[in-house]
Amino acid sequence: MTPDHAHSERRPSDHRPSDHRPSDHRHGYQAGDDGFLDLLDLDADVLEDYWRASLDWVRLVAGDLDRPRVFDLGAGSGTGGLGLTLRFRDATLVAVDTSGPSLRRLREHADALGLRDRVTTIELDLDTNWPAVGPFDVTWASMSLHHLSDPTQVLRRVRDATRTAGIIAVAEFVEPVRFLREDIGVGRPGFEDRVMARLRRDHHERLPTLGSAWTPRLADAGWRVIDERDFLIDLNPPEHLDAGRYAEAWMGRLGQRLEDGLDTDDRHVLQVLLDPHDPRSLRRRTDLRIHGVRTVTLARND
Repeated sequence: MTPDHAHSERRPSDHRPSDHRPSDHRHGYQAGDDGFLDLLDLDADVLEDYWRASLDWVRLVAGDLDRPRVFDLGAGSGTGGLGLTLRFRDATLVAVDTSGPSLRRLREHADALGLRDRVTTIELDLDTNWPAVGPFDVTWASMSLHHLSDPTQVLRRVRDATRTAGIIAVAEFVEPVRFLREDIGVGRPGFEDRVMARLRRDHHERLPTLGSAWTPRLADAGWRVIDERDFLIDLNPPEHLDAGRYAEAWMGRLGQRLEDGLDTDDRHVLQVLLDPHDPRSLRRRTDLRIHGVRTVTLARND
């Protein structure tokens, strides 16, 4: 498949974390539809402290590199890859994803950041093929490896395409961020607990490697794990103006997949939470919190 190159006439001297977009992969939803891509954008904006801290850490561990090549594996709309590209002088990015719409969104973000001449996108399913590109210095894989049928094999291929002393960063979470208190004033207490329990069962059936410890998988693929860090997300209350929209986007996507597994009362609660005109809805609540943990594991190719 021929890469889709983008070109630009300028490069930024600085950036804010909210300027780039997340690479949280498709999580079983229809990757690339506008609603999902909007959710990725909201994740980047509302959780900008997480994105800044995690990408700054990867940059620190990678050290000073001369014109490094960055690989974003399961790039989504590109927060990780674009964010790392901005953090290195004269870095270039190769972003791979199965979704053409996601990569189009990524190129739009690259254009807005002045990175178009430094970005190559490739629409490809890594379970069935491997891009004829490389070598790389830094790989970012955020919430994407658990979608692969053989992630260890893909990690071996990444290592083979990585220069000596190059690194990989694997970012994953056990379950999505959470937003609600025990008693939200509608339905039975514990609504979100029940939704998350249903989600865990769904993930266990469809995505058995979600939440796996990636240290042994990286070691099996020949990487030397050098560090692992949990990044706590704890916004209580969240101050971002789009926090309610972010919660609505997450819960709406979960509801599309899990609604048949909820009882009548919880389906009603979900309808209330997603109705922007209801004062008890996610968009209009004043008691939201955003809480979760994302784990980033770093490994080096020795």
